[in-house]
Amino acid sequence: MIVNSSARNFRFSFRRAARQSFPVARLDAQNTIDRFEAERALLQRGVKWVAGVDEAGRGPLAGPVVAAAVSFPTEWIWNGLPAELEGLTDSKQLTVPEREGYFEVLTGLGTIQFGIARIDAGTIDAINILQATHRAMNQALAQLHPAPDHALVDGLRVPSLRFPHSALIKGDACSFSIAAASVLAKVTRDRLMLEYDRQFPAYGFAGHKGYGTRRHLAALAEHGPCPIHRRSFAPLKPAQPELF
Repeated sequence: MIVNSSARNFRFSFRRAARQSFPVARLDAQNTIDRFEAERALLQRGVKWVAGVDEAGRGPLAGPVVAAAVSFPTEWIWNGLPAELEGLTDSKQLTVPEREGYFEVLTGLGTIQFGIARIDAGTIDAINILQATHRAMNQALAQLHPAPDHALVDGLRVPSLRFPHSALIKGDACSFSIAAASVLAKVTRDRLMLEYDRQFPAYGFAGHKGYGTRRHLAALAEHGPCPIHRRSFAPLKPAQPELF
């Protein structure tokens, strides 16, 4: 795993804070949104195990799509997150060192159930990105033990999801469970793209993570696609011939 010195320092500050005190948090960083509201509502309905699920990498021209699922201990949902996870939010709102720090805490505490799944570019081309994303979500949720009784999904409902679920608009900003899943998915995919950058250095994957930046498009024009490019995505997808 790739962990830079900033991430290690961030993780150390988390652990030092946890030894000093154990504050709880159910609100967002601005103390305005109760970010366990959806989870507690499900528990009050008799649901025993709740999970958040999210994905990273639907839009890039290269690399896998990654999904993650997270299930927090029930007592945290009622009482709040430990100090080590204070400030957890949508991965897109966090810096790289912050995401790395949260990733290490989420995967290292041992009291958090999580699953991570990826679908490669070849499968994306074969079944399309939407179906690939949903497959990754199902695989991530299936890794949780015990299996979730209900999942919270960012955005829209997922008809092919094999678990009862609720969709939350901007869920990664209003649910700690979805936010945690977004961090695991984002960090996992970014680390994979750093590995691919070493394998295929001509494309600059370390910088753009496979998205269609000007540099990436220029590299494609010069070198053509590599094995991790999604051939079904424009501009890689062959133009359809005109009928007449």
